[in-house]
Amino acid sequence: MSDDTRYEGSFFGRRRGKPLRAGRAARIEDDLPRLRVDLEAIPDDLTRLFEAPVSEVRLEIGFGGAEHLLHEAETNPHIGFIGVEPFLSGLAKGLAGVAERGLRNVRLYDDDATQLLDRLPPASLARVDLLYPDPWPKTRHWKRRFVSDQNLGRIARALKPGAPFRFASDIDTYVAWTLEHARRSDAFEWTARRAADWREPWAGWPGTRYEAKAIREGRRGSYLIFRRV
Repeated sequence: MSDDTRYEGSFFGRRRGKPLRAGRAARIEDDLPRLRVDLEAIPDDLTRLFEAPVSEVRLEIGFGGAEHLLHEAETNPHIGFIGVEPFLSGLAKGLAGVAERGLRNVRLYDDDATQLLDRLPPASLARVDLLYPDPWPKTRHWKRRFVSDQNLGRIARALKPGAPFRFASDIDTYVAWTLEHARRSDAFEWTARRAADWREPWAGWPGTRYEAKAIREGRRGSYLIFRRV
């Protein structure tokens, strides 16, 4: 399968941007086979995916530069994290960070997150994060936004009852889009009770490069939490 293949119905476009430096390319070749989640060998108990003993498992969809994923994994060594990132540059950064920090509670998946969600056991995730995803700003591309009725159903199936789905974006139309889709779903309840609940980053938030870019360009992020009912 070509790295430049575009996937019909997926939330991402090309997998490859600028050519990877030799060290990063080697990291993918050497480390990804060990850390990649094999869709054909997912255990009923997701905690068994990890080298370290973990009490629960969280999923981050589209981890980008891996700032949040690595921070969370390092801060919470007793929790297992699955990070999804099909873009090769971000994937290489995630692999490098796992190696540099010696993390044993991270697994990665380098393809469409919907494929992984469809194979995970029901009610197996303690949290799902979708942070500063590609907004696909042109109206004709909105169907490629990851938040959709179908994908919210996928997330709901994989989440434990009461577990959170967290969404962050600096694009107002995508925030409104997500609220509209989540609030019409029987599976989710928006937890905000006051403006600060969605205007301020969550406790322990380390920031991401995409958030920093938005701030530089004068945009403010929104931080939404939906509870699986």
